[in-house]
Amino acid sequence: MRASDLICVLLLFLAAALPAAGQCMPLDPALAAGKAFSPGERLTYIAHYQWGALRMDVGTADVSLDVDTLYGGRTLLHATAVGRTYRFWDMFFKVRDTYESKFYQDDILPVYFHRDVHEGKYTVLNYYRWDPATRHIDATVVKPDRTVDTLLPGHGCTFDILTLLYHARNMDFDALAQGVNNPVSFAIDEEIFDIYFRYIGREVKKVPGKGSFRTLKFAAKVVAGEVFTGEEEMIIWVSDDMNRVPLYFESPVRVGSVCGRLAGWENLKYPFNSMIPKNAKKKR
Repeated sequence: MRASDLICVLLLFLAAALPAAGQCMPLDPALAAGKAFSPGERLTYIAHYQWGALRMDVGTADVSLDVDTLYGGRTLLHATAVGRTYRFWDMFFKVRDTYESKFYQDDILPVYFHRDVHEGKYTVLNYYRWDPATRHIDATVVKPDRTVDTLLPGHGCTFDILTLLYHARNMDFDALAQGVNNPVSFAIDEEIFDIYFRYIGREVKKVPGKGSFRTLKFAAKVVAGEVFTGEEEMIIWVSDDMNRVPLYFESPVRVGSVCGRLAGWENLKYPFNSMIPKNAKKKR
Protein backbone atom coordinates (compact mmCIF):
# COMPACT_ATOMS: atom_id res chain seq x y z
CA MET A 1 0.00 0.00 0.00
CA ARG A 2 1.20 3.51 -0.79
CA ALA A 3 0.67 5.38 2.44
CA SER A 4 0.91 8.58 0.40
CA ASP A 5 -2.64 8.11 -0.95
CA LEU A 6 -4.45 11.33 0.02
CA ILE A 7 -7.83 9.70 0.41
CA CYS A 8 -6.39 6.60 2.08
CA VAL A 9 -4.86 8.77 4.80
CA LEU A 10 -8.21 10.47 5.31
CA LEU A 11 -10.08 7.16 5.38
CA LEU A 12 -7.66 5.69 7.90
CA PHE A 13 -8.59 8.62 10.10
CA LEU A 14 -12.31 8.19 9.40
CA ALA A 15 -12.31 4.52 10.36
CA ALA A 16 -11.63 5.21 14.00
CA ALA A 17 -12.59 1.97 15.75
CA LEU A 18 -12.75 -1.76 15.12
CA PRO A 19 -12.61 -4.84 17.34
CA ALA A 20 -10.16 -7.63 17.95
CA ALA A 21 -9.44 -9.84 14.95
CA GLY A 22 -11.92 -12.61 14.30
CA GLN A 23 -14.75 -11.31 16.47
CA CYS A 24 -16.57 -8.04 15.90
CA MET A 25 -17.35 -5.78 18.79
CA PRO A 26 -21.14 -5.52 19.26
CA LEU A 27 -23.05 -2.55 17.97
CA ASP A 28 -24.04 0.18 20.35
CA PRO A 29 -27.46 -0.91 21.67
CA ALA A 30 -28.84 2.54 20.94
CA LEU A 31 -27.80 2.16 17.27
CA ALA A 32 -28.31 -1.57 16.68
CA ALA A 33 -31.59 -1.08 14.85
CA GLY A 34 -31.18 2.35 13.29
CA LYS A 35 -27.44 2.77 12.64
CA ALA A 36 -25.50 6.02 12.95
CA PHE A 37 -26.11 6.98 9.31
CA SER A 38 -28.68 6.70 6.54
CA PRO A 39 -28.60 6.84 2.73
CA GLY A 40 -28.21 10.36 1.43
CA GLU A 41 -25.54 11.38 3.93
CA ARG A 42 -22.71 13.48 2.50
CA LEU A 43 -19.45 14.40 4.26
CA THR A 44 -16.65 16.65 2.98
CA TYR A 45 -13.11 16.75 4.42
CA ILE A 46 -10.11 18.98 3.79
CA ALA A 47 -6.54 17.69 3.95
CA HIS A 48 -3.93 20.07 5.40
CA TYR A 49 -0.12 19.88 5.40
CA GLN A 50 2.28 21.64 7.78
CA TRP A 51 6.07 21.85 7.73
CA GLY A 52 7.65 24.54 9.87
CA ALA A 53 6.11 27.88 8.89
CA LEU A 54 4.54 26.29 5.80
CA ARG A 55 0.82 25.62 6.37
CA MET A 56 -1.55 24.84 3.51
CA ASP A 57 -4.76 23.06 2.55
CA VAL A 58 -3.86 20.67 -0.26
CA GLY A 59 -7.01 18.76 -1.19
CA THR A 60 -10.42 17.37 -0.35
CA ALA A 61 -12.24 14.08 0.13
CA ASP A 62 -16.00 13.78 -0.45
CA VAL A 63 -17.74 10.77 1.10
CA SER A 64 -21.31 9.82 0.14
CA LEU A 65 -23.74 7.01 0.94
CA ASP A 66 -26.67 5.75 -1.15
CA VAL A 67 -28.92 2.70 -1.42
CA ASP A 68 -27.75 0.18 -4.01
CA THR A 69 -29.66 -3.04 -4.79
CA LEU A 70 -30.74 -6.28 -3.18
CA TYR A 71 -28.05 -8.97 -2.97
CA GLY A 72 -29.08 -12.40 -1.73
CA GLY A 73 -32.33 -10.89 -0.51
CA ARG A 74 -30.53 -8.26 1.58
CA THR A 75 -30.21 -4.52 0.94
CA LEU A 76 -26.81 -3.18 -0.05
CA LEU A 77 -25.57 0.34 0.59
CA HIS A 78 -23.15 1.99 -1.83
CA ALA A 79 -20.45 4.23 -0.36
CA THR A 80 -18.20 6.41 -2.51
CA ALA A 81 -15.18 8.50 -1.53
CA VAL A 82 -13.45 10.81 -4.00
CA GLY A 83 -10.18 12.54 -3.14
CA ARG A 84 -8.37 15.20 -5.14
CA THR A 85 -5.69 17.84 -4.76
CA TYR A 86 -6.55 21.46 -5.43
CA ARG A 87 -5.77 22.74 -8.92
CA PHE A 88 -2.76 24.74 -7.71
CA TRP A 89 -1.18 21.64 -6.16
CA ASP A 90 -1.87 19.59 -9.29
CA MET A 91 1.18 21.30 -10.79
CA PHE A 92 3.37 19.65 -8.16
CA PHE A 93 1.60 16.35 -7.46
CA LYS A 94 -1.82 15.63 -8.93
CA VAL A 95 -4.12 13.28 -7.00
CA ARG A 96 -7.39 11.82 -8.27
CA ASP A 97 -8.50 8.90 -6.10
CA THR A 98 -11.85 7.08 -6.04
CA TYR A 99 -12.98 4.42 -3.59
CA GLU A 100 -16.27 2.52 -3.80
CA SER A 101 -17.73 -0.05 -1.42
CA LYS A 102 -20.94 -2.05 -1.32
CA PHE A 103 -21.93 -3.54 2.02
CA TYR A 104 -24.95 -5.09 3.71
CA GLN A 105 -27.20 -2.53 5.35
CA ASP A 106 -28.08 -4.77 8.31
CA ASP A 107 -24.65 -5.86 9.61
CA ILE A 108 -22.35 -3.47 7.66
CA LEU A 109 -20.17 -6.28 6.25
CA PRO A 110 -18.51 -5.72 2.86
CA VAL A 111 -19.52 -7.41 -0.39
CA TYR A 112 -17.57 -5.45 -3.04
CA PHE A 113 -14.73 -2.90 -3.07
CA HIS A 114 -13.15 -0.87 -5.87
CA ARG A 115 -10.16 1.44 -5.55
CA ASP A 116 -8.95 3.61 -8.46
CA VAL A 117 -5.85 5.66 -7.57
CA HIS A 118 -4.03 8.19 -9.77
CA GLU A 119 -1.21 10.05 -8.00
CA GLY A 120 1.40 11.71 -10.13
CA LYS A 121 2.60 8.95 -12.45
CA TYR A 122 1.45 6.21 -10.08
CA THR A 123 -1.80 4.31 -10.74
CA VAL A 124 -3.38 1.23 -9.19
CA LEU A 125 -6.77 -0.49 -9.29
CA ASN A 126 -8.27 -2.82 -6.67
CA TYR A 127 -11.28 -5.07 -7.21
CA TYR A 128 -12.46 -7.14 -4.22
CA ARG A 129 -15.34 -9.55 -3.75
CA TRP A 130 -16.03 -11.20 -0.39
CA ASP A 131 -17.08 -14.86 -0.16
CA PRO A 132 -20.22 -14.71 2.03
CA ALA A 133 -19.43 -18.03 3.73
CA THR A 134 -15.67 -17.86 4.40
CA ARG A 135 -15.26 -14.06 4.25
CA HIS A 136 -12.14 -14.62 2.16
CA ILE A 137 -11.52 -11.96 -0.47
CA ASP A 138 -11.21 -12.62 -4.21
CA ALA A 139 -8.85 -9.77 -5.10
CA THR A 140 -7.60 -8.36 -8.39
CA VAL A 141 -4.89 -5.69 -8.25
CA VAL A 142 -4.02 -3.92 -11.51
CA LYS A 143 -0.75 -1.98 -11.78
CA PRO A 144 0.92 -0.55 -14.90
CA ASP A 145 3.40 -3.43 -15.12
CA ARG A 146 1.31 -6.37 -13.89
CA THR A 147 -2.06 -7.72 -12.82
CA VAL A 148 -2.32 -9.89 -9.71
CA ASP A 149 -5.25 -12.20 -8.97
CA THR A 150 -5.12 -13.56 -5.43
CA LEU A 151 -7.24 -14.86 -2.57
CA LEU A 152 -6.77 -12.87 0.63
CA PRO A 153 -7.45 -14.82 3.86
CA GLY A 154 -10.00 -12.46 5.35
CA HIS A 155 -12.13 -13.30 8.38
CA GLY A 156 -15.43 -12.10 9.81
CA CYS A 157 -13.98 -8.71 10.70
CA THR A 158 -11.69 -7.96 7.77
CA PHE A 159 -13.01 -4.88 6.03
CA ASP A 160 -12.15 -2.68 3.11
CA ILE A 161 -11.14 0.74 4.33
CA LEU A 162 -14.38 2.48 3.31
CA THR A 163 -16.79 -0.06 4.84
CA LEU A 164 -14.61 0.16 7.94
CA LEU A 165 -15.63 3.80 8.27
CA TYR A 166 -19.32 2.99 8.45
CA HIS A 167 -18.97 -0.10 10.62
CA ALA A 168 -16.80 1.74 13.12
CA ARG A 169 -19.35 4.49 13.62
CA ASN A 170 -21.76 1.97 15.15
CA MET A 171 -19.40 0.46 17.72
CA ASP A 172 -20.29 0.54 21.41
CA PHE A 173 -17.65 3.09 22.41
CA ASP A 174 -18.79 2.99 26.03
CA ALA A 175 -17.60 -0.63 26.15
CA LEU A 176 -14.02 0.41 25.29
CA ALA A 177 -11.46 0.54 28.08
CA GLN A 178 -9.30 3.65 27.98
CA GLY A 179 -5.64 3.13 27.08
CA VAL A 180 -6.04 -0.41 25.68
CA ASN A 181 -4.76 -1.24 22.18
CA ASN A 182 -7.46 -2.93 20.06
CA PRO A 183 -6.47 -4.69 16.79
CA VAL A 184 -7.88 -3.49 13.47
CA SER A 185 -7.94 -5.56 10.26
CA PHE A 186 -8.41 -4.15 6.75
CA ALA A 187 -7.41 -5.18 3.23
CA ILE A 188 -5.91 -3.01 0.52
CA ASP A 189 -3.89 -3.85 -2.61
CA GLU A 190 -2.48 -7.37 -2.15
CA GLU A 191 -2.32 -7.36 1.65
CA ILE A 192 -4.26 -7.49 4.88
CA PHE A 193 -3.01 -5.04 7.50
CA ASP A 194 -3.34 -5.57 11.24
CA ILE A 195 -2.85 -2.34 13.18
CA TYR A 196 -4.58 -1.02 16.31
CA PHE A 197 -6.61 1.79 17.78
CA ARG A 198 -6.78 3.03 21.37
CA TYR A 199 -9.57 4.96 23.06
CA ILE A 200 -8.21 7.98 24.98
CA GLY A 201 -11.41 9.55 26.33
CA ARG A 202 -13.80 12.45 25.87
CA GLU A 203 -12.55 15.92 24.96
CA VAL A 204 -13.80 19.27 23.66
CA LYS A 205 -12.10 19.86 20.30
CA LYS A 206 -12.06 22.96 18.12
CA VAL A 207 -12.40 22.19 14.40
CA PRO A 208 -11.07 25.08 12.27
CA GLY A 209 -13.87 26.89 10.54
CA LYS A 210 -16.61 24.96 12.32
CA GLY A 211 -16.29 25.67 16.02
CA SER A 212 -15.98 23.44 19.08
CA PHE A 213 -17.41 19.94 19.53
CA ARG A 214 -17.77 17.36 22.27
CA THR A 215 -15.71 14.45 20.97
CA LEU A 216 -14.47 10.92 21.54
CA LYS A 217 -10.67 10.89 21.17
CA PHE A 218 -8.64 7.97 19.77
CA ALA A 219 -5.10 7.08 18.76
CA ALA A 220 -4.47 4.74 15.82
CA LYS A 221 -1.34 3.01 14.57
CA VAL A 222 -0.41 3.90 10.99
CA VAL A 223 1.12 1.70 8.30
CA ALA A 224 4.74 2.27 7.25
CA GLY A 225 5.17 3.65 3.76
CA GLU A 226 6.46 6.61 1.79
CA VAL A 227 4.85 9.13 4.15
CA PHE A 228 4.69 7.29 7.49
CA THR A 229 7.60 5.54 9.22
CA GLY A 230 5.25 3.14 10.97
CA GLU A 231 6.23 4.50 14.38
CA GLU A 232 3.67 7.30 14.44
CA GLU A 233 0.19 7.33 15.89
CA MET A 234 -2.66 9.24 14.31
CA ILE A 235 -4.87 11.12 16.77
CA ILE A 236 -8.58 11.14 15.88
CA TRP A 237 -11.61 13.02 17.20
CA VAL A 238 -15.15 11.69 16.55
CA SER A 239 -18.39 13.53 17.35
CA ASP A 240 -19.83 12.51 20.71
CA ASP A 241 -23.41 12.17 19.48
CA MET A 242 -25.52 9.55 17.71
CA ASN A 243 -23.97 10.35 14.30
CA ARG A 244 -20.40 9.47 15.37
CA VAL A 245 -19.01 11.66 12.61
CA PRO A 246 -15.21 11.79 12.31
CA LEU A 247 -14.30 15.44 12.84
CA TYR A 248 -10.53 15.89 12.88
CA PHE A 249 -7.24 13.99 12.75
CA GLU A 250 -3.57 14.85 12.99
CA SER A 251 -0.39 12.85 12.55
CA PRO A 252 3.34 13.43 12.09
CA VAL A 253 4.80 12.22 8.79
CA ARG A 254 8.39 11.77 7.57
CA VAL A 255 8.55 15.49 6.77
CA GLY A 256 6.14 17.73 8.68
CA SER A 257 2.63 16.70 9.69
CA VAL A 258 -0.78 16.17 8.13
CA CYS A 259 -4.28 16.76 9.41
CA GLY A 260 -7.80 16.45 8.08
CA ARG A 261 -10.95 18.23 9.17
CA LEU A 262 -14.67 18.03 8.52
CA ALA A 263 -15.62 20.90 6.21
CA GLY A 264 -19.23 20.14 5.31
CA TRP A 265 -22.11 17.74 5.85
CA GLU A 266 -25.60 17.00 4.55
CA ASN A 267 -28.42 14.73 5.65
CA LEU A 268 -27.02 13.52 8.96
CA LYS A 269 -29.44 11.05 10.50
CA TYR A 270 -29.49 12.55 13.99
CA PRO A 271 -29.17 16.07 15.41
CA PHE A 272 -25.56 17.24 15.33
CA ASN A 273 -25.75 18.11 19.02
CA SER A 274 -22.09 17.50 19.79
CA MET A 275 -21.50 20.94 18.28
CA ILE A 276 -21.20 23.50 21.08
CA PRO A 277 -23.15 26.71 20.40
CA LYS A 278 -20.87 29.73 20.02
CA ASN A 279 -22.70 31.64 22.76
CA ALA A 280 -22.63 28.72 25.24
CA LYS A 281 -19.71 30.18 27.22
CA LYS A 282 -21.31 33.61 27.43
CA LYS A 283 -24.48 32.10 28.92
CA ARG A 284 -22.44 30.40 31.63
